[in-house]
Parts: sequence; C-alpha cells; structure tokens
Amino acid sequence: MSWLVTGDAVVLGLQPAKLPSRALALLIDLVCVWVVYIAISVGLLAATASMDEAASAALAVAMFLLVLVGAPIAVETLSHGRSLGKLACGLRVVRDDGGPIRFRHALVRGAIGVVEILMTFGVVACIASLVSARGRRVGDVFAGTLVVRERTSTGRVQAVPPPPPWLAGRFTGLDLSGVPDELWLAVRQYLTRMGQLDAEVGWAVAARLAGELAGRTGAPVPQGVPPGAYLAAVVSERQGRDARRAFGVAAHGVSGRPVGALGPVGPLGPVGGSVVGPAVGASGPGRVEAPPVRGDSGEGASATGFAPPA
Repeated sequence: MSWLVTGDAVVLGLQPAKLPSRALALLIDLVCVWVVYIAISVGLLAATASMDEAASAALAVAMFLLVLVGAPIAVETLSHGRSLGKLACGLRVVRDDGGPIRFRHALVRGAIGVVEILMTFGVVACIASLVSARGRRVGDVFAGTLVVRERTSTGRVQAVPPPPPWLAGRFTGLDLSGVPDELWLAVRQYLTRMGQLDAEVGWAVAARLAGELAGRTGAPVPQGVPPGAYLAAVVSERQGRDARRAFGVAAHGVSGRPVGALGPVGPLGPVGGSVVGPAVGASGPGRVEAPPVRGDSGEGASATGFAPPA
C-alpha cells in the first residue's frame, strides 16, 4: 500500500485512488460541466440568433474551450485539486511529492484530458489508469500529479515536527528550486515516522537525507546542526514559501502554530523543546552537545538546552 503526505504535511496516510472512485468522480464532474455547457449554449443561441454562421461557429468553439476545458482547470487550481466530483468521492489531486497542485499542473491535466477523456470517451484514461501502478492517467504522468484518497479508515492525523526555535528563519535565502519532489516526499515521510525508528537508524537516515538535500541546494548543512533539525527547518521554510505563494499570508507551522513554536516531537528529541533529532547530550553515534547559553548575568543554559551555533 502506497502512503503519501500532503504538501502542507498535515494529513498522513493518503492512498492513491482506485479506478472506480476516480471514474465516479469524473462522471460527476462531466455531468456538471455538460449541464452548464448546454445551459449556456441555449442561452447564447437565443441571444445570438441574428449572427452569421462564422460568428456562431467562433462562439461555439470559444464556449467549448471556456466551459469544457477552462472551467475544470480553473476549479482544480482554485480548489487545490478538489473538483466537485472529487470532493464528493473524497479524492484530491496532488503533486508527486504530495504537495498541492498549481495552475501549471491543472493546465497540463486539462489539456491532455481533452484527448484522453473528451475525445475518446475516457477509454485512454481508463487504460492508462489500469496499467499504472498508482492509477495515474496520461495527464497525471505529464503533469507530475497523482489522485489520492483523503478519507481513510484509520483517520490518523500527524504533523511534521516544527524546527527548533533557534533555527526558525535561518534558511530564508536557501535555493530550493533544484530539490526534486521525490526527495521532499522522502524527507517528510522520515520526519513524520522518525518516532518509529531506532535511534541509530533514524540518525543515519536523517544524515543521508540531509546530505542529499544540501547537495541539491548547493549549501552545506551548518556545523553543529543535527540533521533531523536541519531537515525540519528546511521543510518548514518550503511550507512558508508555498503558503505565501498560495495565500499571500505568513508561514505557519503544520499544526497551526507559528514556525519554530514549541511542541512535542517524539523519542528523537525532548518533548517541549521542539528538537528534531537525537536528544542533546545523549550517548550514541552523532550526538551533539549543546553549548551553554550565558546571558549578562552569566547564568547557565536555557530550558530548551539549545543555543544558536556560533
């Protein structure tokens, strides 16, 4: 069973949609679109009865493109992958990495859908979905998207842990354009499942993913930053950028808290300190000793046990 996470990393456990549910959602969408198309066509026919044949033909083509092609693209873009049929069936279109789709994804899906759905009555789309391991049609392959189920029987809701407070905002200038979707998905799946891993295995996986991520961004992992904390901070930065692009608002953490807010993490970090990665000061491979924090009064480390590295 293939499990995915959404781009905002809030819901865990999304499964690729099966052909019957996708076909039902598509049928609902087609019925709605054709009803709107026929209603508008009848209205325009009555209003433009005095027009010549060339003008009427041009208007008919424009109606076809706007209603049968443009409307589904606009709906998927504005709803982030939830059309009326998909909403009724509990489905959603997401990127390959589980993130929300944008206009270019919906445009490619809609343009290719004219051929594989409208012109072939869905035969090509059905064959492609049956052949694909994840049930993707041709439009999904070219757009880099996937239709998933949002409603699952488990109902589990998990969140990617926020980064330590001293890492909040540290990677605002990082170039993330070269990071592939597959790597983002691997990082998010590690962060949401790190509590299930052995400490040594989890540290090794985090170090490998951090090395791959640093190689894609062109900037090394800062010295003294645990790999798990680095991964959480970079994912949080990407979420903030996606939120600003999509909604024009400031970035917030995956659980509704501002990025860097305190919160439980799990066995690889002390609860209450928002530390991602192995516990500070513990014995074992790759453990990091936190430097003491001294204020003007010369007192010891803060309650979190972390201080920004020099």
